[in-house]
Amino acid sequence: MTGQGMTGRGDSGQGVIGRAVHRVDGPLKVTGRATYAYEHGADDRPLYGYIVGATIGRGRLTRIDTANAERAPGVRLVLTHHNAPEQGPRDASVPFEYWRAQPMLTGPDVHHYGEPVALVVAATFEQARAAAGLVEVAYEERPGRYDFAALKDDTYVPKVANAGLPTDTAVGDFDAGFRSAAVTVDRLYTTPYEFSMPMEPHACLAVPQGEELTVHVSSQIVDAAQASIAATLRLDPARIHVVSPYVGGGFGSKLGVHAETILAALAARMVRRPVKVALTRQQIFHLVGLRPTSRQRVRLGADRDGRLVALAHDVTMHTNPDMEYAEQTAATTRSLYAAPHRLTSHRLTPLDLPRGEDVRSPGDAPGLLAVESAMDELADALDMDPVELRIRNEPTVDPERGVPYSDRHLVECLREGARRFGWERRPTRPASVRDGQWLVGYGTAAAIRGHFQMPTTVRVRLAADGTATVQSDMTDIGTGTYTILTQVAADGLGLPTDRVRVELGRSEFPTSMGSGGSWGAANSSTAVHRACHALRKRLLAAMREDTRSALCGLPSEKAVFADGRVRIGEASEALSDLVARHFPDGVQTTGETLAMTDDPHYSAYSIHTYGAHFAEVGVDADTAEIRLRRMLGVFSVGRVLNAKTARSQLIGGMIWGVGAALQEEGVVDVRTGAFATRDLAHYLVPVHADIPAVDAVVLDGYDDKANALGAKGIGELGICGAGAAVANAVFNATGVRVRDFPLTLEKVLPGLPPPEE
Repeated sequence: MTGQGMTGRGDSGQGVIGRAVHRVDGPLKVTGRATYAYEHGADDRPLYGYIVGATIGRGRLTRIDTANAERAPGVRLVLTHHNAPEQGPRDASVPFEYWRAQPMLTGPDVHHYGEPVALVVAATFEQARAAAGLVEVAYEERPGRYDFAALKDDTYVPKVANAGLPTDTAVGDFDAGFRSAAVTVDRLYTTPYEFSMPMEPHACLAVPQGEELTVHVSSQIVDAAQASIAATLRLDPARIHVVSPYVGGGFGSKLGVHAETILAALAARMVRRPVKVALTRQQIFHLVGLRPTSRQRVRLGADRDGRLVALAHDVTMHTNPDMEYAEQTAATTRSLYAAPHRLTSHRLTPLDLPRGEDVRSPGDAPGLLAVESAMDELADALDMDPVELRIRNEPTVDPERGVPYSDRHLVECLREGARRFGWERRPTRPASVRDGQWLVGYGTAAAIRGHFQMPTTVRVRLAADGTATVQSDMTDIGTGTYTILTQVAADGLGLPTDRVRVELGRSEFPTSMGSGGSWGAANSSTAVHRACHALRKRLLAAMREDTRSALCGLPSEKAVFADGRVRIGEASEALSDLVARHFPDGVQTTGETLAMTDDPHYSAYSIHTYGAHFAEVGVDADTAEIRLRRMLGVFSVGRVLNAKTARSQLIGGMIWGVGAALQEEGVVDVRTGAFATRDLAHYLVPVHADIPAVDAVVLDGYDDKANALGAKGIGELGICGAGAAVANAVFNATGVRVRDFPLTLEKVLPGLPPPEE
C-alpha cells in the first residue's frame, strides 16, 4: 500500500490537460479499497483511545480520579495531566499555526468546553468508551466569556489578518467621500459560527517502532502534520513518518493536527503499541477549530449613476484569547470594486471558545455575504439592475494596490451568467411574482478570491519500461489530485495516462504545501509540469549524440513527445527504448513551484479568480419556507486542468454557499460555552432535497501571470458570493431583507406581505 499510487486508464497523453478524465482513484473508492486514516492496520493489533472532554467552559480541575476506569475491562492506559509526558510548547515564532506544537493535557486549567482532560486507551473502542465514562472529574468553575453579542464592543486590533494580510487599509478620505455621496447604504450584517464538517471524522493511527513513529492521519498538509507532531513530542521530524494517501474531506479543518493525533502519538509511545483515536461527530464541534462569528458593517456611497465614491468594510469577530485568529473577512473587498475612497478593518473579541481556524474559503465567504448583500441594497436604493450596478463599478487596476489585474473577467461572468439564466425575467419589484403559493425571486452576486502560490516540490521518475511515477507529499482531499497530476504528467511526457502512477501523502516524498487555500492543484501541477520539462531536456540531450537512435542529429527543439514516442519530423523512437538505453536504472528529476513572495508576478499583478452567481428561490407565502429552485454560477479561473473535477468543485462550493445563506449556524449556550448544535441533526447542512438544478460554467482562460500552466485555484471560489445571491433572491421574492445569517423562518415570516384577497 506504500504511497497508494494511482494510474490512469489509457488516455493518449498529449493534450490530455483540461479533458473531463474520470477520477483515477474512483474504482478504489467505490469498491471500498481506498484506505483512510482510521482504516489502516498494523503488525501489532492496535489499541483504541477515547477522549474525555471537560464539561465546563472555563476553570480548573480540582480532582480527577481514574481508578475505576483503570480497573475496567481491557483498559491499558488512562492519560491525564498527571502522567502525560513533557511536551514542546506552542512556539509563536513559527510563522504558521499549523506547523507549531500542539501540546495536550499539560495542566489542570480548562480553557473551553470539551477540552481534553483525559484519554482512555483500551483493547477495543467499546471498552475505551465505556471506561471513559468512569473517569471522575471535579472542577472549580470560573466565569467565562461566551456571548459575542454582549461583548462585541470589547475588541482589540490584531497585528495581522490571516494569510499575512494587513489588518486595516485606507485609501483616499472615506468620511469625506461618504458624506458627498448622493446615495448611501450603511448596514450591519452578522454571520454565525460555522464548522467544516468533513464526511470523514478526524482520526489517527499512531504506530511506534523503536524511536520512530508512523502516523496515519487525515491531514491536508503532511509537512505541517509532521512538523507539529515532532515539535510536540520533541523528536527529530525525520523520526515521524506521516501517511495520508486519502482524506475524506477537510474544508480547512485538517490543515493542522488536533487532539486525536497528538493524544494517539503520546499514548502509542507510552504503551509501545499502535493506538487509534477518532473524534466522534459531537467532539468535532469542540476539538476542531471553527469559523468565527462576525459582525460586519458595510458602508457604500454612490453617485446617482451608481458609481461608488466611497466603500468601507469593518469586521469584528471572535477569537480564542490564547490562539489568535483574525479571519481576513474584509480583505476580499479590497480588490472587488472601484471606489476612490476606501476603508477596511478587522477587530477581535476574545471569547473562551475553541480557536478560530480556516473554514471553506476563509474570509472571502463570510465577507462576500455582507458586501454582496449591501450591493443589492444599493441597487434597490438606486432602482438599478444589480448586474448593471456591478458592471459600472468594474475597476481598471486593483483599487488599493494600484497594480494591474493579471487576468480579470468578472464582467464577462456577469453578462454570460445573466444571458444563460434569463436574468431579463427578474421581477423588477420585490414580492410581485407568484407561482401558486410561492413568492418567486431572483438574486445575483459577484465572486472573487485571491489566488495563492506556495512552495511545492514534486519528483517525476521514468523507468526503463517507459512508465512514469509522480511523488509528492501533496494530499487528495477528494478534489481529484491523483487525476489532475496524472493528466499533467501524461501531457508533459507524451504518455498514455495508464502509464503514469501518482503517489501522494507520505512525508518521505518531496514537500508541498498540501491541499488548502485553493492552491494545491495549481502548485503541484506546475511542479509536475516543470519536472517533466526537465526530464524531456535530459532525454533529448542523451539522444542528440546517440548514433543508435533514429533521432540522432535531428533538431531536438522540434521534438514532440506523444503516444509513448519521441518524434522529430517523420522519425520517431519509443520513449521506453530511449530510457532503457541511456538510463537502465531509470531517470528522475524534480520540479518546483516558488512561494508567491519569491515570484515577481505576485507583486506586479493582482491575481484572483472570479465568478457570478444567479439564484431563483421560492418562498412560501404563509410559512416563509425558502426553497432554492435553480442556481447558476459562471466562473473565470484561468486554465482548467480537468473539466469534470472543476465543475464538481464549483458546484460543491455553491452548495456550501446555499447552506451558509439558509441553514448553517453554530449556536453557543452562553451559560456554559458549549455548542448546543453539536451533531448533524442540529447543525444543518444542505441535503439532496435542498439542492435542485445547480450548474457551473467555466469560461475559457489562461492566466500566464499565475504560473506556467495558466491555471488558478477553483475549490473555494464556488462558495464566494453564492450565499449572497440566495439572500438577494429572497429579498426579491418577498421584500424582506434579512441581515442576520442564516435566513431562517422566524426572520423572514414577520415581514411577508399580507395574504392576497
